Amino acid sequence: MAEVITITSGKGGVGKSTTCANLAAGIAQEGKRVVAIDFDIGLRNLDMILGLENRIVYDVIDVMEGNCNLSQALINHKKTKDLYFLPASQSKDKNILDKEKVRKLLEELKKDFDYIFIDSPAGIESGFEHAAFLADRALIVTTPEVSAVRDADRVIGIIDAKSEKAKAGLQVHKEIIINRVRADMIERGEMMSIDDVLQILALTLIGIVPEDEKVISATNLGEPVIYSHCISGEAYKRISRRVVGEKEVPFMDLRQKGGFFSSLKRLFS
Repeated sequence: MAEVITITSGKGGVGKSTTCANLAAGIAQEGKRVVAIDFDIGLRNLDMILGLENRIVYDVIDVMEGNCNLSQALINHKKTKDLYFLPASQSKDKNILDKEKVRKLLEELKKDFDYIFIDSPAGIESGFEHAAFLADRALIVTTPEVSAVRDADRVIGIIDAKSEKAKAGLQVHKEIIINRVRADMIERGEMMSIDDVLQILALTLIGIVPEDEKVISATNLGEPVIYSHCISGEAYKRISRRVVGEKEVPFMDLRQKGGFFSSLKRLFS
């Protein structure tokens, strides 16, 4: 049975769509059939990160409104044969999403895929609930900033209150990905530590992604950074392995010239 994983965040700009693209690609590289759906209606950018913006004919709203078949809207990634993409509409309003149509779409996708990644709108704006209410699992992306962590905490509470599993007395499995980490700033006390973030959010850490300028160049080239040999790409590869259940995947040693910060040192030990 396919697993539905919502990638979400409390605020925009923390790397949610980048995370979704890279994890979808990384897991597809492991031989799993993966589809990434962009639910950020009107503000799509997952297509650009995957380098598929020029191949869009139909979108997720077209599928749910019956304007095309699902197979007509799905785009197969040329570099990774097991990776597919279903784009968001650029022109429709977020309020057009309907829970029962979302349910029908996901049930149809479950027949052909191992993992269904949903790129959720950031925060609690319209569309977020539709992206999260049928999730089996939620990966919450945050940066080590007070405002981002505070907003992530709000999103965690909403998932607990509004998801279908929660209403049935079950738990959506939730984990944290801390993005754009700079060890030097943490050592100087200018950025929250990993321990600080985890203490506030009280969830399992599944990944740490360091600040890396390669992410910007990869996005501009339309190619997920996981395809390149760089520190952030390696971080996403390790997170992908953890998502599919691989045990004992070590966290990266994010060494700086002056050493590395104490909270990560404890994680590596």
